[in-house]
Amino acid sequence: MWFPGVETVTAVIQALQAIAPFNSLSPAVLSKLAQKLQQKTYPRDSYVFKQGQKSQNVLYLIVQGLAEVIVTNDKGIETVISYRRQYDFFGETVVLTQKPYPGSVRAKEDLTCLLLPGEEFERLIQNHLEFSGFFSQIVTERMRVLYEEIVAEQSYEAYSSVESPLFRKRVSELMSSPVVTCYRGDLISSVAQTMAKKNISAVIVVDEPGHPVGLITEKDLVNKVIARSMCPPDSCTAEAVMNRDLVKVPANAFFNQALLAVVKHQVKHLAVMDQDHLVGIVTIGDLIKTRSTGTLRVTHDIESQRTLEGLAAAGREVDNVLNALVAEKASVPEIFEIVSEFHDRLTRRVILLCEAEMLKEGYGPPPVGYCWINMGSAGRKEQTLRTDQDNALIYTDGQPGREKELEEYFHVLATKVVEALAQCGFAKCRGDVVASNPQWCQPLSRWQETVEHWIRHVEPMNIRMLTIFLDFRCVYGEKNLADRLWKSIFAAFKESMAVSHLLTHDDTQFRAPVSLLGGFVTEKTGPHKNELNLKTSACVHIVNCVRIFAVKHKITETSTFGRLKELIRLRAIPQDDGEFIHAAYETLMMFRVRENLKKAKQGKEPDNYINPHHLSKREQALLRDAFSVISRLQKLTTNHFSIFWLNYLT
Repeated sequence: MWFPGVETVTAVIQALQAIAPFNSLSPAVLSKLAQKLQQKTYPRDSYVFKQGQKSQNVLYLIVQGLAEVIVTNDKGIETVISYRRQYDFFGETVVLTQKPYPGSVRAKEDLTCLLLPGEEFERLIQNHLEFSGFFSQIVTERMRVLYEEIVAEQSYEAYSSVESPLFRKRVSELMSSPVVTCYRGDLISSVAQTMAKKNISAVIVVDEPGHPVGLITEKDLVNKVIARSMCPPDSCTAEAVMNRDLVKVPANAFFNQALLAVVKHQVKHLAVMDQDHLVGIVTIGDLIKTRSTGTLRVTHDIESQRTLEGLAAAGREVDNVLNALVAEKASVPEIFEIVSEFHDRLTRRVILLCEAEMLKEGYGPPPVGYCWINMGSAGRKEQTLRTDQDNALIYTDGQPGREKELEEYFHVLATKVVEALAQCGFAKCRGDVVASNPQWCQPLSRWQETVEHWIRHVEPMNIRMLTIFLDFRCVYGEKNLADRLWKSIFAAFKESMAVSHLLTHDDTQFRAPVSLLGGFVTEKTGPHKNELNLKTSACVHIVNCVRIFAVKHKITETSTFGRLKELIRLRAIPQDDGEFIHAAYETLMMFRVRENLKKAKQGKEPDNYINPHHLSKREQALLRDAFSVISRLQKLTTNHFSIFWLNYLT
């Protein structure tokens, strides 16, 4: 029955005010909520629901009586694991996840409950921050489950012609075992004979206890023993020839981790470890045989190019890698890490070719050390499809009197690199935030002055420059230049509290694109009618808030996922909140990557827009959960920065 009459509604409101977290809601909200509740009484020893039963999509609020929570094992034996008393509630996990009930609830004595429909419960979570915080861990878990289900169900054909998913394969399924090894003191002639006899391309060098310490390949034998005659073949030992930079991966690592190790370290062999024990070896050949998409060929193609035309063609292959990663159900962090590594390699190769061109044209080698930095999505390692360039160049201060010479050299080099990247598919920034612009190509001392000026003079344009710049990451050159600039930035932020407030002000005024009734707020007119922009409506606000937390806590990591990990480790953000933000951001980026790839395949511009009404009900629920993190993050940000700034002023 529904509650009639004002007096009864008043009693319901009083009951709700005794139940956390309903007591965080305003009287006006409680008054409306009371009209939505249903009262039901369960006689003693009757069941409210039974284990394994389908969700009734109701949250139960106890106003009178006692309930017992029961779990039944495989033999049918019941065990009472807990009790629920007056002003407790139960059923929240099942309401939010829509999974079957994991246990039974039985009335220990006559039990009277208020039944809150699941739809109303969802609206409270979406629209009331204190209330939603109480259930954030459950919402996080729901997001993860829905995310995994949706990713698992996506069609391979929508993105690529990949035959089967590989990213859940373990390295132990791909490795060769047992491993052929030798000791450090073994003669290289003996090692060569072993390699020839067993027809293998490499031998792992171990110490006396059997721990791997190096690697000898056919290339090492040719280059070090034959070509360079580092030591006489009849007396040369394995230790003298071996490559000490042996890359190791754990046996339980996934395929994608082995792939990333090969791409990142540019090696062809990986030692497979089970804790401290060598258990196998994986070669690039093993990985290539396992897949048919040519991912590993791309890294070779990039490194081997001698012309910009060839490099541009190799760069286009990275787009195929992205399609394959999505088709093979790789997670968003995995996609970001692998694609960013390819894009970084492409950028470094472009720079090397441009340096060689400078030599040919008579400019000579770089006169001082320099550092090429990426900003924006590339700086955050979140670039998937190639987007506009956001880059800059930092060079070492030269001797007095050489300023003009250095400025001219690096301006020419930066212009060449920017033009070359454009040829490779990275369009020039429409706002001219590229290293060919003298404003973004400066010596370290001038960069320090520029950034300190932005921080101390909190004007709108300076705030905009900071939001662009504070994702900078060294891609090529002398990383210590970037490190020194970060130190200057941290010191300037410490002295100027106002900039932290202003950097977060706009984001804390923003509202997630979900209405009070739980509907999506989309564009009403124009080419994107009934659509919303995932980047500007949600992702950018998470990026901005997490960035300012990272700067405050002197974190030089620039990826949003990496920053969150560090902030949780430093306890700058509570772990539950950090995991909630991580899950939401991963969800939003999954939708962005998926929708943009679909549009690119259809010949449309990947523009981050999505029509939420075209999604399945589960996808819509997942998107709403992801949007709900924005208000949570806004509160955290406001508490840490705006209030802090007000205290500083007084």
